[in-house]
Amino acid sequence: MLTISNTVSLPEGDIEISQIRAQGAGGQNVNKVASAVHLRFDIANSSLPAFHKERLLALRDSRITKEGVVIIKAQSHRTLELNREDALARLKTLIQDAVKLQKARRPTKPTKASQRRRVDKKTRKGHTKALRGKVKA
Repeated sequence: MLTISNTVSLPEGDIEISQIRAQGAGGQNVNKVASAVHLRFDIANSSLPAFHKERLLALRDSRITKEGVVIIKAQSHRTLELNREDALARLKTLIQDAVKLQKARRPTKPTKASQRRRVDKKTRKGHTKALRGKVKA
């Protein structure tokens, strides 16, 4: 059972975890032991609430396929257990970040005083540049 929040949790049956061989350097351990983890999570067929599913499917994330399957590969640790925990933690943060509501942005206007200061500064700068002309002898 993966707990996402106080009200939302995922049963183990919704998450498919398979072990694979890790890539890259690492010597004999990498070549002999399948310690990397491939996590697959089908969003549409999961027990997540509809709101969570919509937000996840709307994400533009490279880990989510066109079919709506989240694929996470964890291979940074030496042991299968740590890689499994890492993959589950990454899935949890992905779901939590997807359902966070962004604060609405309220556009602001510059104050009259700041507009006046800006224009005054521009005129002073222009006057300074005008004085840089050639000197008549």
